[in-house]
Amino acid sequence: MSENRDEFNRGGLIAFIFSMVFCFAFFFYLVAVNKGVDLAENVIDPNAPVEEGAVPVFDINKIAEPWVSTPELIAYGQKVFQTNCAMCHGAEGKGDGAAGAALNPKPRNLVEGKWTQGGGDIAHFKVLQNGIKGTSMASYGHFKAADRWALVHFIESITQNKSKDTPEQIAEFAKSAK
Repeated sequence: MSENRDEFNRGGLIAFIFSMVFCFAFFFYLVAVNKGVDLAENVIDPNAPVEEGAVPVFDINKIAEPWVSTPELIAYGQKVFQTNCAMCHGAEGKGDGAAGAALNPKPRNLVEGKWTQGGGDIAHFKVLQNGIKGTSMASYGHFKAADRWALVHFIESITQNKSKDTPEQIAEFAKSAK
């Protein structure tokens, strides 16, 4: 009356045992054999003492007057630009970034410098702080003021339409802008 169905149970048991052996072997490999993934992330502690002869790490927080352009600020501004702005404005600032292709209006070509909000360091800082309404240029007011000044210095270094702001005007504006 009852049929013997041991062959079906045996096949399921073999599959179960095989999968359990595979899982244990895989976990043993992960825990005991595999060395892990090296992402080559060499984190540098900015507070660590600098070795003799080594180049000190640039610390934007130690700059007393970030509105005064220096080669170090321009280089730092370029790094901030590559991280936050190049996706729309392009790696060279020509408005040809991958993310900018779908935007309307297109991102500004910073090299040509056809400014809609006024040219100069003060106007650039205000754009970074407030953004431009009606465009995809977002506000970067959440950045530290020193980071925004570094971006302004980098933009000024690549543009053909240079600032006409005097150092005195910039210093007066910078003391009120945070």
